[in-house]
Amino acid sequence: MEPVHPEFRPDPGLSRAEMESLQRQIASEAVFEDADEHLPESPVVVGVDQAFPDERAVSAIVAMHEGEVIERASAVTDLSIPYIPGLLSFREGESILAAFETLECEPDLALFDGSGRIHFRQAGLATHMGVTLDLPSVGVAKSLLCGRLSNPPEEPFSEGTRVPILADGRVEVEEGTVLGYAVQTRQYDGGSRYINPLYVSPGHRVGAETAASLAQAHCASYKLPEPIRLADSYAGELADEARQ
Repeated sequence: MEPVHPEFRPDPGLSRAEMESLQRQIASEAVFEDADEHLPESPVVVGVDQAFPDERAVSAIVAMHEGEVIERASAVTDLSIPYIPGLLSFREGESILAAFETLECEPDLALFDGSGRIHFRQAGLATHMGVTLDLPSVGVAKSLLCGRLSNPPEEPFSEGTRVPILADGRVEVEEGTVLGYAVQTRQYDGGSRYINPLYVSPGHRVGAETAASLAQAHCASYKLPEPIRLADSYAGELADEARQ
């Protein structure tokens, strides 16, 4: 799968100001609502995750259809810049795009381990990659980069709870805009143990509520959506091989 908008390919050689400017362009091109065409009833969904052995980025893609894995793709590239909050896609994006270029199937939806619209400039990893590929995409993050929870219920959240994530003063959009949802996909039944929610946001061509529903619908017996969980496992395998 080749980029539809190669002008948005992440260039780690840009200055920080140039990276942030490019993110604003990407956000202006992103569609944070459901696209006119609906996802097919039985979509091909890919999960995307990364691992980082020895200053390299290993990107893993697992494609699933009707609950079955139909393809795996991967790429390994050198890391060109350090981790900088808000600029993750410039560190990892080239490896992800390289993995997509080896993917033979045509995905209908991509679930990324990372943020989408929940981002300082509304251009997290899922948005950057989604716009570059012009692919419906959803960001599924384990921590909240920015924004605030709207009227959260008492923690820990019960399974199935969704709480809107609203833009705060750190996000370049009108304060109070719904960026995504905290989604409690799994929870223990009582006791002292609890599972933290996922922070789900639209990447591109998906609305916030639909993004939350898609993440939840693709969870099996685990907290993470199954395509991402399997991509995480595959990335770990590839990282172990890369270290040898």
